[in-house]
Amino acid sequence: MVNSILDYIVWSPNPAVFPGFERLRWYSLLFALGFIISQQIMIYIFKKENHNTALVDKLTIYMVVATIVGARLGHVLFYEPDKYLSNPLDILKVWEGGLASHGAAIAILIALWLYARKTPGQSYLWTVDRIVIVVALTGCLIRFGNLMNSEIGGKATENDSGFVFARDAEETLATLRIPVLDVNAYRPDNRQEELSGNGIVPLNFDIEIAKGGYEEKDLRTALETDVKYVLTKFRSSQKYLAEAPDTPLNYTLHDRGDHYVATIQTFGIAKHPTQIYEAISYLLIFIGLYIGWVKYKNRIPEGLYLGIFLVAVFGMRFIWEFLKENQVEFEEGLTLNMGQVLSIPAVLGGLALIILAMRKKQT
Repeated sequence: MVNSILDYIVWSPNPAVFPGFERLRWYSLLFALGFIISQQIMIYIFKKENHNTALVDKLTIYMVVATIVGARLGHVLFYEPDKYLSNPLDILKVWEGGLASHGAAIAILIALWLYARKTPGQSYLWTVDRIVIVVALTGCLIRFGNLMNSEIGGKATENDSGFVFARDAEETLATLRIPVLDVNAYRPDNRQEELSGNGIVPLNFDIEIAKGGYEEKDLRTALETDVKYVLTKFRSSQKYLAEAPDTPLNYTLHDRGDHYVATIQTFGIAKHPTQIYEAISYLLIFIGLYIGWVKYKNRIPEGLYLGIFLVAVFGMRFIWEFLKENQVEFEEGLTLNMGQVLSIPAVLGGLALIILAMRKKQT
């Protein structure tokens, strides 16, 4: 039982919720669910603390806009300023990826200040202290969205447990010049003896190919050249796969009557599923903050929850960054990556808020 839990997983889910309908993706769905669930929790909090629940709609608009705009601008300014400032219109292409949680955090704090200024009866710190409860939950769902997109993964585990991210290779193999019907990556059951404990693990791809006008000889030639190129020369393949570039392609080709199935035997690199690590961390922070609010909502000094949130969320972010792959090339030469550098002031600010809140409570 323990061995099966520790064994590696080949991870290649379709990022679309419904195959063939690419517009609805797991990331978008989980992102939206985060705000929908959070809105309902905030309505409950407002009701229990005798505040006008109609204000939650206004608050939600501030939060949604701040999260999207802040996360996008955060990525632009912190990670790739040269790229986007030289092509400003690309900043609007949110669908191409590139969101930074630190940017979202800054924008949310600014947006809540604007909200509190226009909302009598709710101080800025009171509002923020309640919002951070649900922000932790939304962060959890967004990280699971990253997992479904096979993005923001971790470094190699260097042992035979972890996730082999195979989605990029699947998508690239599906674009071969041969008539590919389907590509499926999986962990083979008959290659256990090839496990060596170093994190380079057996990985198979089944490629279904329509017969069309291809002779088997020509098909084999195409497989041996094109598939080998995909598995060794693409950046994503070099990142997630461990196909030896100087050996012949290891494959078998089966005639299934109306189509062929090529089984490619290669190797993947087991990686830390840091999306899961972060998601679980944020979920536990949400649970802790929510239980604390239920028990002590009338005795929470203003600013305390914001401080705890900053220390907990960005403290865990700092730790998990040691296991995460760097997001952009310039981070390769840094002792601490950009995510860690940006987390340090957030943690220090959180500690200051906790100290001030506790002193205020004692006076």
